[in-house]
Amino acid sequence: MAEIVSVMAMAHAPGVTGWLEAAPVEEQVAIKAGYEEMGELLRATKPDVLVGIANDHMLNLPLKNPPDFTVGNAADWEGPAEFFKPWLAQDGYKVAGQPDVANCLAQAGEAAGLKLNSREDLLFDDNWSVPLFYLTPDYSIPLVPIHMNCINPPVPSPEVSVRTGQVIAETIRNELPDDLRVAVFATGGLSHEPGGPRYFTLDEKFDRWFMDLLAEGDIDKMLKEAT
Repeated sequence: MAEIVSVMAMAHAPGVTGWLEAAPVEEQVAIKAGYEEMGELLRATKPDVLVGIANDHMLNLPLKNPPDFTVGNAADWEGPAEFFKPWLAQDGYKVAGQPDVANCLAQAGEAAGLKLNSREDLLFDDNWSVPLFYLTPDYSIPLVPIHMNCINPPVPSPEVSVRTGQVIAETIRNELPDDLRVAVFATGGLSHEPGGPRYFTLDEKFDRWFMDLLAEGDIDKMLKEAT
């Protein structure tokens, strides 16, 4: 069975690459140090492939009857999408995909009854462009992107989301090649409202409460508290 060599999560706020210089200097230093440390930790595990889960900002998924999750199964990816380049202050990058891993995950998800599909034409915005900039700055580790519908109703419930993660982990361990080293990471945000009136308003108390809840590792409690 393949080995999951690291599991991590990180925010992908567009300002981290797009306009970090607007933040107070001490915050710039702390933010960069945190992201760079996560990149160092990831690369130290020497993964062969990244399996990532990120929210889709209505950039790819259909408005009518969207899947809960979409697995990207292209051989190569480019990002960010052209209209996001100035916003993220990124000229563009290319990163390899891993179609065999992606197809295995997609087939396992479908077999498990998940509302999931696969595509080769996903567009990237800050969801992947910010994390990859720090996690693998030379873009040398192949990526299997999994996009989650988190905006357009009906969105997956917390229970479905947890089950999806379990299926991904089980598939990696039981169905991928024995010598494959897999890094799993999730990227998104907590107390923010993309496109809404509170877009740039954060609730640090809530964020820290939720991260503490995750750290407890009590899935039942997390599902009870999550909405």
